Amino acid sequence: MSTTQSERLRELLEPLVISQGLDLEEIAVDSVGRKRVLRVVVDSDTGADLDQIADVSRELSARLDESDAMGEGEYTLEVGTPGAERALTEHRHYLRAVDRLVRFQLTEGGELVARILDVDDEGLDLEVPGVKGRKATARRLGFAEIDRARVQVEFNRKDKKDMTEEEEA
Repeated sequence: MSTTQSERLRELLEPLVISQGLDLEEIAVDSVGRKRVLRVVVDSDTGADLDQIADVSRELSARLDESDAMGEGEYTLEVGTPGAERALTEHRHYLRAVDRLVRFQLTEGGELVARILDVDDEGLDLEVPGVKGRKATARRLGFAEIDRARVQVEFNRKDKKDMTEEEEA
């Protein structure tokens, strides 16, 4: 039997989130002054659009109203997605980050910024960008070598479709 509020909330809410075709990534209850905020983070392999967020938010709100999981006091429910610079903590997160630039904190110390090319059960195939005109290099990184990983925002990178169209021209 679950003991913490977050575990009870996860047991209550996760089946609803899954029924909407989403993954429940995170649940957090924070106190903001006298108010409490229940933050629920959802995602999927294809991302979650605003309609999906609204639908799941209504479902979660109704389920919470039916239960005593949040107790008697008032709270605000916030449902959203992980955001652009999400932390990668699950295998599925790495799969969703293929072709994205990621900053890795390595278990042996040090840091690596590289693009994820492929993911398997043991680790990642990466492309490490070249520095000062040098070519990019390939690198293999096992999951055991990763302490933390976070997706990096890229403002000026062309997506694959744009690059393919330029090559054809």
